[in-house]
Amino acid sequence: MFSKTAAALSAIALSTAALVGCSSSSESTGGDSGGGDSYSIGINQLVQHPSLDAAAEGFQAAFEDAGVDVEFDIQNANGEQATAVSISQQMASAQHDLYLAIATPAGQAMSKSIKDKPLLFTAVTDPVEAELVESVDKPGKNVTGTSDAAPIEEQVELITQLVPDAKSVGVVYSSAEVNSKVQVEQLTEAAKPKGIEVKSQTVTSVTEIPQAVEALGDVDAIYIPTDNMVVSGISSLIKVANDKTIPVIAADSGAVEGGAAATIGIDYKELGRQTGEMALRILQDGADPAETPVETASEYTYVINEEAVKAQGIEVPKEILEKAEKL
Repeated sequence: MFSKTAAALSAIALSTAALVGCSSSSESTGGDSGGGDSYSIGINQLVQHPSLDAAAEGFQAAFEDAGVDVEFDIQNANGEQATAVSISQQMASAQHDLYLAIATPAGQAMSKSIKDKPLLFTAVTDPVEAELVESVDKPGKNVTGTSDAAPIEEQVELITQLVPDAKSVGVVYSSAEVNSKVQVEQLTEAAKPKGIEVKSQTVTSVTEIPQAVEALGDVDAIYIPTDNMVVSGISSLIKVANDKTIPVIAADSGAVEGGAAATIGIDYKELGRQTGEMALRILQDGADPAETPVETASEYTYVINEEAVKAQGIEVPKEILEKAEKL
């Protein structure tokens, strides 16, 4: 069930555009399409961090692998919802052939502006709760994509394997991200049968993260959901956790690269590639987004940060070490 290969999490180079507060670029990728169609695609990425960068990279790679010529208009909201809205409005007037929103807040912003062209999303945990689609089986309008719903039960099991005596798990998440609220609810339910209490603190900005970690109190472990704000400011969370020798388990490998000890999570580059393949079916084969089911990742991967494991006082069982990709 589990892949041993973790995603290559490389950042996308974004050039500065005239849009204030945004990063943007236009670039053409893909090989010779043999005289076939070429397309323009607008990408609205909420913030730059390894997981979302990998998703964007995988999306573009799907077109390159298919030999399809595409000009990408890539813009980054730098974690600001107001900027994500501005990007969406500007992209709507550009009349691209298809649009991609990376992360839930970007998807919510884009769905308000893009009504008459296909809009795909990726790195969205619960597209129904986020009101992007009517259902995962039949999205119902011009929007569909891929969900990064984490394997919460498997991650709770990982916590019990790495911290066998854990009775409490702390979570810090952004109050503005519905994807994180959903994950905390799922974590709480999955932890109950294990006798683990989930304690949470919300933040409204990256600067609040250290105080929120301190406010969790004496927890046995910390769990980082796929929360864009927290992952973009993960260094401050990790510093407090390392100082207090608290094990940190994450929902995705990008957070492990940032200093969490371990995850069994999603390969975001492959999730982005999966989204790109959906886009190709829409653009080339005429698939209708309204009838194209939302897809989820088919495989998960163990990733271990060996330095973080030592800093946080974790002894990783041999069977996990044998399966894991090590950073």
